[in-house]
Amino acid sequence: MYATRVSRRVQAPAALVYRALTDPDAIAAWRVPAGMSARVHAFDAREGGAFRVSLTYDDASAPGKSGGRTDTYHGHFARLVPDALVVEVFAFESADDALRATMTMTTTLTPAGGGTDVEILHEGIPDTVPREDNELGTRMALDNLARLVERPDRGRSVEEQ
Repeated sequence: MYATRVSRRVQAPAALVYRALTDPDAIAAWRVPAGMSARVHAFDAREGGAFRVSLTYDDASAPGKSGGRTDTYHGHFARLVPDALVVEVFAFESADDALRATMTMTTTLTPAGGGTDVEILHEGIPDTVPREDNELGTRMALDNLARLVERPDRGRSVEEQ
């Protein structure tokens, strides 16, 4: 198992970024790498609240960790600090024991330069998940997050929360 750390500055206030981390419609929009689509099955954004998300490859021949071409993971929110921190504990739904390991993803928000530094620390990533794939997917997701929170209308689901 290993850990990765990826960060990006977004030009939006920490409160808006935090809402995008805790809104299921926003999660479906930004937490998905290029070449995949997301479906949020369950999402209870409170400490101890459960979530379940599927990421499906657009390429029908791409192998998913959960079977077919889908990566499904489920878990819970271990810690939520409004406008500052989201800690998620989760595991892939997979027949492969190595992929079912429990992982922790800590997202830290720090106001900086008129925007927010967003850092994602993944811990406990199974060795069978290539480090480069995890880092690239996280960078893509952070780019999507920036596009969501930096755009002028900022996404209705994020604003209405």
